[in-house]
Amino acid sequence: MPDRVIVFLDYQNMYQGARSAFHVFGAPHWQGQVDPVRLALHLVADSPFDRELAQVRIYRGQPDSKLDPKGYGASRRQHAAWLRSPYVHLVTRPLRYPSGWPTRGLPGEKPTEKGIDVQIALDYALMAERGQYDVGILMSTDTDLKPALEEVAEMAHGKVHAPRPEVAAWGADGRHNRRLSIKSARNLWCHWLDKATYQAVQDSTDYTVP
Repeated sequence: MPDRVIVFLDYQNMYQGARSAFHVFGAPHWQGQVDPVRLALHLVADSPFDRELAQVRIYRGQPDSKLDPKGYGASRRQHAAWLRSPYVHLVTRPLRYPSGWPTRGLPGEKPTEKGIDVQIALDYALMAERGQYDVGILMSTDTDLKPALEEVAEMAHGKVHAPRPEVAAWGADGRHNRRLSIKSARNLWCHWLDKATYQAVQDSTDYTVP
């Protein structure tokens, strides 16, 4: 039987990473967006082993409908597009806004995600413990997620039938590319995604347009 693969996407982290790797500063906001299912299917195919996609889990902050109605509407339209696929499971948490935002905050302050990294880490480890996947591919550069990778790697240590942790990262030519790694698993496999792959899974839709 093929290995069941679940892909865990830290969406905002992944989006910002794509913008940094493949676009110039100040590029239109839709540059960096990807189709999560196309990306996940590529990751499943990027292996010599017999695998099948079981689920794509997308984690991201949710704009506030009153403080940021435009951002809220755009996110709702994007989520609706994602959720047309039966593979997608979406997890959102409210963004935290600076005091007085957007008119009375400090210069440069922006809303931030809170609790997303904790939710990803919990799901990644607990779903492995419950045997809900054979391979868990985590795409993020957030080092707060390392303990979850270490936990799953420890489950797999010395065992034939155990959940296998893997990571994915953008890989642009001519620059230092970041990826998650852990000392307890030197052979932690990384799926490097180059510019051609990014262009194949890119989503150029402007979701701010109703």
